[in-house]
Amino acid sequence: MEAPLSLRMAKSVEGRYRPGMMAWHYEHGLVLYASLAAADIHGDETVYPWVYSMYDRLIGKDGSIATYREGEYNLDQINAGKTLFTLADRSGEERFLLAADRLHRQIESQPRCKCGVFWHKEIYPWQIWLDGLYMEGPFSAQYSSRHGDMAGVDDIAGQIITSYSLMRDKETGLLYHAYDESRGMKWSDDETGLSPHFWSRSIGWFLMAAVDVLDSVPLSHPRRDALIAIVKELSASVLRVQDESGMWWQVTDEGTRGGNYLETSASSMFAYSFLKAVRLGYLDESFVAPAEKAIDGITEKYLKEDEHGFLHLGGTCSVAGLGGNPYRDGSYRYYISEAIRVDDFKGVGPFILALGERERRSL
Repeated sequence: MEAPLSLRMAKSVEGRYRPGMMAWHYEHGLVLYASLAAADIHGDETVYPWVYSMYDRLIGKDGSIATYREGEYNLDQINAGKTLFTLADRSGEERFLLAADRLHRQIESQPRCKCGVFWHKEIYPWQIWLDGLYMEGPFSAQYSSRHGDMAGVDDIAGQIITSYSLMRDKETGLLYHAYDESRGMKWSDDETGLSPHFWSRSIGWFLMAAVDVLDSVPLSHPRRDALIAIVKELSASVLRVQDESGMWWQVTDEGTRGGNYLETSASSMFAYSFLKAVRLGYLDESFVAPAEKAIDGITEKYLKEDEHGFLHLGGTCSVAGLGGNPYRDGSYRYYISEAIRVDDFKGVGPFILALGERERRSL
């Protein structure tokens, strides 16, 4: 009997991504976290030793993390920490919890906008990027929950709610990629502070953040209902711009405009978020078919098998940001100009997560 597709994807990554190749980076953490999640769904015991071996070389006995740069105050640096909890629980090794403590110390002193939401990075002062809510939110919520720190859970829930309010377009219900509280960036609107376009992956990061953070929010928490309302509202808005192929476009609301393309990572993120939210009762069953259509669309258009039986996933935007040097202006032309990659972990990780959620439904 052939292995489930989520595990085949994980094993395909394992075949080309070996100990010593991991850097402390959000996308490395993402694909390993997703692979462990798939293994857990199917009761597979062969994935954990590989994931352990990847982290093993980076985490010192004192919790030090090779290649981690705390002084950057970069939220991207936090996401790879989510797997530390599983590693600690399964191995019994304290160093993984000490590493989580180290990451949490960054969060405790992370600069904030006046509205209370973290700066995305120290080099992007006064800026909120949707990406950042996923990069640190689920880790922060889980860390706080494990330590009985409900103030910490409340903080990240509040940051999601505030960001949603600031960055939501009232007409479409979609979220703009970034917000500059200072209005100092060329890409920011003088009146609203918002960047000029909707970028699907950034919305995907945010929706996954809201769904995953809810795992650590108690049923009695006063902000739980507000988070669920965000999941419902944003999911409905996203569904309205789904392409007939099942996928979503790189620039979310621009459809077949010249240069726009159906993008894998965002489509996977939306599919995962829909299916998990249905499973947990945040969304109704009507979101299952669109999620499965997205997975099928990705599979048909972008999934290939090589002569060795390994799977390769195309159609993933390599990166998109704002500001910096060279300057990224957030224009339509910018978003469609970034490279499109095969086997990019930012696409493969969410695809594995989405597959796992679909496969869970038939177990």
